[in-house]
Amino acid sequence: MPQCPADGDEDEPLSAAESPDDAEPLSKADFEALATFRYSIRSYLRFSEEMARRQGITPQQYQLMLAIKGFPGRDWAVVRELADQLQLRHHSVVELINRAQLAGLVERSADRDDRRAVRIQLTKEGERLLSRLSGLHRDELRRMHTVLALPRWHPTQ
Repeated sequence: MPQCPADGDEDEPLSAAESPDDAEPLSKADFEALATFRYSIRSYLRFSEEMARRQGITPQQYQLMLAIKGFPGRDWAVVRELADQLQLRHHSVVELINRAQLAGLVERSADRDDRRAVRIQLTKEGERLLSRLSGLHRDELRRMHTVLALPRWHPTQ
């Protein structure tokens, strides 16, 4: 999964952009579609941030819990995997885990297969809170499904 800048952690762009000479020109309708799509994404993110805060946690703590519970094939992850999922640096994720652990949302345990690794998993309180918040998020996505559709590209005039 490619890394992208997060919270000013990286100075490099996600990937090199096509040179303007090679890029297909966009029509007015393309710009409108992109603007609408970006607005929809930002509206959803704002909803997510507000819902997390109303439940007494930070948006980052919600994202951490979702990354743990949503990790493919298991209900735990190690810091390196969470850093990749959250697109943050290792030390930033460690601090986020520390705060979430103090809040009673996650716990650490030794990895049975690799004693050097530490598993991060949700507590019962973290599970309860994540279920409530994720249900709200699912309902909001259902409500927004038409505006979050990928833009349709139009031929240039």
